[in-house]
Amino acid sequence: MIASVVESLAPDRVDRALKHLKDPRVRAGILLHTHVRASLAGALRRRGFVEIPPVLVAPLTDPLNHPVEDPRINYYGHSFQLTRSMIFHKQLALLAHPRVFCFSPNLRFEPRERRDTGRHLVEFTQLDLEVREARREEVMDLAERLLVDVVRRVQRQASSVLRELGRTLPSLDPPFSRVRWREAREREGPDFEMKLSRASRQPFWIVDVPLLEREFYDREDPQRPGILRDMDLIYPEGYGEALSGGEREFELEAIRRRIEAKGQSTNDFRWYLEAAAAGLPPSAGFGIGIERLVRWLGGFPDVAYATPFPKRIDDWSL
Repeated sequence: MIASVVESLAPDRVDRALKHLKDPRVRAGILLHTHVRASLAGALRRRGFVEIPPVLVAPLTDPLNHPVEDPRINYYGHSFQLTRSMIFHKQLALLAHPRVFCFSPNLRFEPRERRDTGRHLVEFTQLDLEVREARREEVMDLAERLLVDVVRRVQRQASSVLRELGRTLPSLDPPFSRVRWREAREREGPDFEMKLSRASRQPFWIVDVPLLEREFYDREDPQRPGILRDMDLIYPEGYGEALSGGEREFELEAIRRRIEAKGQSTNDFRWYLEAAAAGLPPSAGFGIGIERLVRWLGGFPDVAYATPFPKRIDDWSL
């Protein structure tokens, strides 16, 4: 069977895949990948988090806030979607444990215009975590501590890899600065995130995103209507978004109103609304892309160097 799969691929594609695997940058990226997973998982377990297994297909997944292809699997009359993030399932998992995390494979069939950003893959892994009864500031502090842990481990245990790559990591100095979404947009224009990233030498936060700029499950600030209790962490040096997260809507009617405000159908989210009716705990969390983190650590020009089998947009290998 393996032979038939390989034969079905164009010979040049197989050659490129093998050349990719032999690239010293990819070998270095895989080593960094190993340290990243070990550091994150160890740090979270020490903080009382329970690891849950990933969900690969489900009747409902993250709708996202930008258009992507929506492949579905029909199985014995049931329709399943490929996981785009674990957002709904990790909220439900809090009914069993107050702190959960997962290394979640995500599949996002992004539009072709994102092919050359250096930051997007069709298949990637997120560390997805959620904390029951948490506020945004609590998980922001956690994210900063996790990033510091990762950098220290890599500097200590993978110094030879960094030397091979000619990479010197910045000395992180949390708490990281914060900038409000509207202020950044007004000052820098539509591409404010990347402009600020290129100008920065430390990670920084973008906070207080307007309501319609994010998905319906991010919680609206009860004291500031139209503003979400969410945040994005941005890498310095032009590497862009590191993680996205925030507090979650958990009350049934608030979720229903937000779905309608986005122009979406409540029927499409019936499964989630039924769970909310049964009772969801208030929570906060985030998802951090593992390959993007490895890219930043290694100083790679493209996220494809952070994985042995990259699925680039419109250009897949093995």
